[in-house]
Amino acid sequence: MFRPEGRHSGGVVRQQRQRPSERALIARERRELREMPEEELDELTGMLRVRGLSDPTARQVAVELTDRDPPAAHLSLELNIVEENIANPWHAALASAVALPIGAIPPMRAILLPPADTRIPMTFAAVLLALALTGALGAWHGGSPMLPPTIRVVVGGALALAATFAIGSLLGSTIA
Repeated sequence: MFRPEGRHSGGVVRQQRQRPSERALIARERRELREMPEEELDELTGMLRVRGLSDPTARQVAVELTDRDPPAAHLSLELNIVEENIANPWHAALASAVALPIGAIPPMRAILLPPADTRIPMTFAAVLLALALTGALGAWHGGSPMLPPTIRVVVGGALALAATFAIGSLLGSTIA
């Protein structure tokens, strides 16, 4: 059932997209289109009316959109999903395979090049800088404001770095 405040029948407001949940929503929408096409057409008409179209125009647009590509029309208007934009797992794997060695270069240089007494602080600084750049680039690439994701990545990475350092210290690990 359509809810004018922008929620899907499950009450899910989709601020951040996650691939598995998108796939489930797509499958559910395709099933609904197959099992109850008239209800889905009415739902689409209602969404268009809420956007300011008159009843006859909303119905005509809903019919034309449904005739052209029913899943695309419903996914776009109802769930704000464009199926082609869902992350490809192979692209994500390739991006990770490229990013990992590139992201490892600054910390590796910081641990190998400076004098022994400055290696740990230099490595911490290099890692935090690399995390800040990663967070900022990810936000920029995703089209979101840069500060919140950058802070989230830096704080999460700093906590992981501190935990790793603490565990290493407790176990007696040293850097020569």
